[in-house]
Amino acid sequence: MRIKFYITLIFSLLSISLWGQRSTLTREYITPERIVLESGNITNSERLLKDGIGQSTLSNADVCVIKGKGSILVDFGCELHGAIEIVTGMSPTSGDAKLHITLGESVSEAMSRIGEKGATNDHAVRDFDLSVPWLGVAQYGNSGFRFARIETLDSTATLYLREVRAISIYKDVPQLGTFESSDTLLNQIWSTGKRTVHLCMQDYLWDGIKRDRLVWIGDMMPEVISIFALFGADEIIPKSLDLTRDATPLPGWMNGISSYSLWWVLLQEEWYKRVEDFDYLKEQEDYLYALLEQIIKTIDDNGVEHLGGTRFLDWPSNANSKAIDAGLQSLTVMTMKSGEHLCKILGKKELSKKCKDYYKKTLKAAKTLGDEFIKTNQNPIGEKQAVALLTLCEALDAAKGAELIAKNGTKGFSTFYGYFMCEALAMGGMIDQATDIIKEYWGGMLKMGATTFWEDFDLAWVDGSAPIDEVVPEGKKDIHGDFGAYCYLGFRHSLCHGWASGPTPWMMHHILGITLEESGYKEISINPHLGKLDWAKGSYPTPYGIISISLTKDKEGKTIIDVDAPKEIKININK
Repeated sequence: MRIKFYITLIFSLLSISLWGQRSTLTREYITPERIVLESGNITNSERLLKDGIGQSTLSNADVCVIKGKGSILVDFGCELHGAIEIVTGMSPTSGDAKLHITLGESVSEAMSRIGEKGATNDHAVRDFDLSVPWLGVAQYGNSGFRFARIETLDSTATLYLREVRAISIYKDVPQLGTFESSDTLLNQIWSTGKRTVHLCMQDYLWDGIKRDRLVWIGDMMPEVISIFALFGADEIIPKSLDLTRDATPLPGWMNGISSYSLWWVLLQEEWYKRVEDFDYLKEQEDYLYALLEQIIKTIDDNGVEHLGGTRFLDWPSNANSKAIDAGLQSLTVMTMKSGEHLCKILGKKELSKKCKDYYKKTLKAAKTLGDEFIKTNQNPIGEKQAVALLTLCEALDAAKGAELIAKNGTKGFSTFYGYFMCEALAMGGMIDQATDIIKEYWGGMLKMGATTFWEDFDLAWVDGSAPIDEVVPEGKKDIHGDFGAYCYLGFRHSLCHGWASGPTPWMMHHILGITLEESGYKEISINPHLGKLDWAKGSYPTPYGIISISLTKDKEGKTIIDVDAPKEIKININK
């Protein structure tokens, strides 16, 4: 049960999206759905499952009573970003009560203390002591969590606990894009991806809502694609692009990672393709020109990049230098192509031509790497990331690239680059295979209790592990605390990471078949692919209004397409 109290925060008057949507931060008060565990001398704990009002009263007729030391672990039903609220009653002794609160994205994380299996307060304090007033209300915390453990610390005191609620804080922006099909698992994956990216839309576009509450510019691409498909051209995108630009004086690399500065260029083009805001692009020109020249200086006479800074694609590929080299070469190709386009729009003819020349040189070098992958690919961890980028920059034949990515199914997939792998599969004509992989890989997180998608995931973790919404029994692995690598070991692992939302727009682009053909949504192609589905339908936002699509199969298996679109958009339907 949930009660909404909409409170407009300070940014409400400032955050108006370019498509006329008012975007505010909203507070929603969430009542626990169940009590997972309790210990100590506790009575009437079920009171905490009733809807509250956030107000103490003099009546003690219906309160949860904790005598001495005890603890209660509650489940709010889904991952959320926000705080915890405690409402107390008129306990026998006046004065503040000392509690210890632990928030967790999993049951086991909520039962851990700092330092246990990587548990941390990095980026957001989720493990803390709290003094709550006698006959009053206390609110504290700002983290990503689903579970909360409330522990009393005084062995001689009695606490009257009237309410425990979560305060979910999210961006109040209308959802314009939709998707539904005859496959309930796909529908659940689509909705979970939507929730994942939406929660990461806070003051800026964050990577995660617990750990990594930062703007990592390279990680933004799947998030941005998701936002366009769900909410349209929200102001959080340029706001986050500008933040990272201003925080990175040249010759620095954004976030210290050279590929992330390349992603910034690609995101600038993506924003312009959707919005056609010349004035905004004009604001970028000095930085853009200098950055493109800086990238060009790293390219040798053979067209091979030698980018500095941290050389990085994603964490699962981080130990594979061959994959990183090929991936960065591919991103350099894409960046030179985008640079040519953006400089042409801005009237910077000489630099546009220079980018075009280096695009040809870098593409030739990337094709050489692509040929090597075809000859030597053994499908080790990390190579599917590189193959996806080689395919997307057209250095590798799309059919051959898709074949390499489809090899061994979900093995080698990651939540970040999995989006690009699925894009490459679609480019190579393997939409059905990509759909099956999405169901198996992202569906695997759902089977383990996920309500948002994770920073990383490996299907091998599932065997012998308990789901995140259960107490880990003897003999089982803790899928949250016992796995992870690099910066996301154990409970430091984020279970809501926006870069993992890729399947949500992917379904809209490749099952519904929506393809942007001309900047500003002047022309769109509809090339649907129902595959094994009986039907699918959805909507997609544009500056001119909503495109609605309905797909059904007739008795002969032919797809019947029904499209309703604004008259300003030229629609090409490919049957």
